[in-house]
Order: sequence, then structure tokens, then C-alpha cells
Amino acid sequence: MTDDPHSVNAPPLAGIIVAGGRSRRLGYDKRRLRLWGEHGPTLLERTVERVGSLCAEVIVVLNDAEQWSHLPARLVADRYPEGGPLGGIYSGLCAARSEHALVVAADMPLLNLELLRWMIAQPRDYDVLAPRVASGARNRLGVETLHAIYSRACLEPIARRLEAGHPQVIGFFDQVRVRLIEPEVVARFDPAGLTFRNINTPADLEAVQQLLARSAVE
Repeated sequence: MTDDPHSVNAPPLAGIIVAGGRSRRLGYDKRRLRLWGEHGPTLLERTVERVGSLCAEVIVVLNDAEQWSHLPARLVADRYPEGGPLGGIYSGLCAARSEHALVVAADMPLLNLELLRWMIAQPRDYDVLAPRVASGARNRLGVETLHAIYSRACLEPIARRLEAGHPQVIGFFDQVRVRLIEPEVVARFDPAGLTFRNINTPADLEAVQQLLARSAVE
């Protein structure tokens, strides 16, 4: 398979951005952060642009679509507003026209396109393709679930988990074909370990601003 995700030889792929977070710890809507200057894009606009450069269609899962009607994407409501990221993944997959979809969080300003292109170019003999993180794991598998590719075969097992009130993303992994990407593979594309960084707290925001300022200078 070619490394070009837009090649006619590559199966089409949807891009899903989970943007329904409430920014409780940050204190204001992080989707509206303008990290690239006062006249630059908001964080959500930037994420849509980046995902759109890789995917045949872009879907944004959020519950205030009227505030984002200008986005060049399909806006869909979260079918499980209390279902956390798993509900967002499910809602996006339901809307996707493609069999597989790249899923990222709306608050990842340092997405590594080379890593994402590599993931997209992998043979699609899986239902979940997800990277392990080298440190700071948020689940027992050490997987970054909002920087992953999912197939529509995940819909039924995800729905069962959500209906049962169990929103942990990795909870359905034992019911589908999962391929994990080890940290050393991720490091080939992202040696500094930046791509998974997100913004949840003022400290996270400050760290990202410093990284962006440093890269602009360099």
C-alpha cells in the first residue's frame, strides 16, 4: 500500500474529531484557543484543517453545532453525551461513510502528520489500530485511544458498553481485532513525544504555548 492516504489505491478513510469536552479543568472553552496568534485559527479549526489534509471526510462530534457552522466538516451530535470519549467515537463512527475512521481529540495541537500518515497507510486488517504511550498512560493497556483508527465493526460492542454504563474506551477491545503500535515505532516519527499532548489544565496550556513559541523561533 502506498504511503499517500489520498491515493486511489488506499481505501477511503474518515476523520473524526471528538470535540464534546467541557473544559472543566481549564475553565473556558479550549476549542476556541488561538495558539497560532490573534488572527490565526482556533484550536478546533486547526484540528479540522490537519485532519482534512489526511482524510476523505471530516466529522466533528460536538453538541453546540450552531457555534461552529463555518467549519468545513460534518457536525454531528454526541448520541451519548454522558458517555465520554467512547460516546464521541461511537457517534462519529455512526456518521462515517468509510469503513475505517481516524479518531483524534479536539485538543491535540501538536499532531504529527507523518505518524498519522504511517498509521493510515497500514493494511486495514484490524478493527482498532492504536499507539501505546511511553509514559503517562491513562488506561491499563497504556493506549492513546483518541489518536487511533477504528472500524465500523466496533459499533455494536461499543453500543453494548455504553448501554451498560461502562464508558471506558478499552473496555470493548477484547471483542474486536486490535493492533497496538509500540512506543519505539511512534518515536521514529515523533522522537520528542509531542503528538499526544493535549490541553486539560492551565499548566498544559502554558507548556504547549512554550513549545509552539520555541518551534516558531527555530
